[in-house]
Amino acid sequence: MEKTSYNKVTNDIVELLKKACNGHVLTGDQINDDFCHDEMRIYGTAVPEVVVEAETTEEVSEVMKICNANRIPVTPSGARTDLAGGPVAKYGGVILSTMKMNKILSYDIDNLVVTIQPGVLLNDLAQDALSKGLMYPPDPGEKFATVGGNVSTNAGGMRAVKYGTTRDYVRAMTVVLPTGEIVHEGAAVSKCSSGYGIKDIMIGSEGTLGIITELTLKLIVAPKETMSMIVPFPTLEDAIGSVPKLFAAHLNPQALEFMEKDVVIDTEKLLGKDVYPKTLDGVDINAYVLVTFDGNDQDELMDIIEAASEVVLEAGAVDVLVADTPQQLRDAWAVRSSLLESIEGNTKLLDECDVVVPITKIPEFLTYVKTLQNGHSYTIKDFGHAGDGNLHIYLCSNDDDKEQFMRESGEFMKKAYAKAVELGGLISGEHGIGSGKMDYLKEFAGPVNMRLMRGIKKVFDPNMILNPGKVCFDPEECYED
Repeated sequence: MEKTSYNKVTNDIVELLKKACNGHVLTGDQINDDFCHDEMRIYGTAVPEVVVEAETTEEVSEVMKICNANRIPVTPSGARTDLAGGPVAKYGGVILSTMKMNKILSYDIDNLVVTIQPGVLLNDLAQDALSKGLMYPPDPGEKFATVGGNVSTNAGGMRAVKYGTTRDYVRAMTVVLPTGEIVHEGAAVSKCSSGYGIKDIMIGSEGTLGIITELTLKLIVAPKETMSMIVPFPTLEDAIGSVPKLFAAHLNPQALEFMEKDVVIDTEKLLGKDVYPKTLDGVDINAYVLVTFDGNDQDELMDIIEAASEVVLEAGAVDVLVADTPQQLRDAWAVRSSLLESIEGNTKLLDECDVVVPITKIPEFLTYVKTLQNGHSYTIKDFGHAGDGNLHIYLCSNDDDKEQFMRESGEFMKKAYAKAVELGGLISGEHGIGSGKMDYLKEFAGPVNMRLMRGIKKVFDPNMILNPGKVCFDPEECYED
């Protein structure tokens, strides 16, 4: 396969796009800076030639037909909370925004499913379902991401330890292919053994294979009660060491997170809250486990909390603080939910990896990566999902030399990813590859897997116009057919 080239958007094509989308097209000065980057600007910015704000599946289809016929790159875009450069229009062309496709279309209460458009925000779906006594279990940290974006990266989040990732809740979807063809994958049923799982190929494909325009999602009956424990430990090793013991006790937590003291202190300053103890009984606290359980009533939960308390105290916890009122729950989770915001607010230059390793390997991995900061301009902040081994590692620098930072970050990432793979892990648990992690995926997935992924890409997208420069395909490289 030769290097891929694309055409520019002409005035005639702009007029065709306007006709296809009832005029919902932005050009020139109408395109604001928000369309030029995602949350991780370190991976670059790019100004699209055109932004199309589609409202229907048919509009998306017409846009893709126009762009495919004229070999114009198209970058799908939601709320742009991505952390890997996924929605950045690296090769110009069209950004196709689904933010106006934001309707919750229908509920089927009896079959516990909901049908939505992809631009619905996670927070809005969660709150609307809860008002009906239902829960949409996936719970990524960014509540104002779109659900379509969550599906495109197979976002996990804090409840994944009990309820699974986004993939486990997608029953069906409508997709517009890069050719403009409209396909319907899956169905509102719980089983499928009907040919290749194209729906599952689409989940996590980061907008490189098709544009999702409708989703049917599984719901569950919402638990009646939830209760959390803040568990302080003197060391991170003790904190993580308690996690397998909680599972061995069959306690089935809804969420199981870990945090270190330095990032908690910064976040509490940001929020103006003092929630997590820093010393107890003369013991310095350096790490916390935040555990949530859910159930049918408070009596049931108190029994679980008592059993869990015995486990963590035997594992070295200094104390157990029970958050059993709505305000205490909000405060405990407000800190956890604001950790990244705090890190971003205190950092000029930021890079991130979200490796996933076996739970028992978390301390070994974190101990190793922290040694990598010695002699460098960056410091490391971390937190993560203790229950499933998905770690968020942030390289933070307040120097102004971006070129040096990117060079040092590249060296760090290569070593960190190699260590994660050595320990039996993978280079991304939920944030995806985008453009920022392509070289690392190539190295650690191996040539055969990369060839298979590019082969799938070619089948879905013969002209390679959809979100080029992401995941497995770089237009500037030559590939064997």
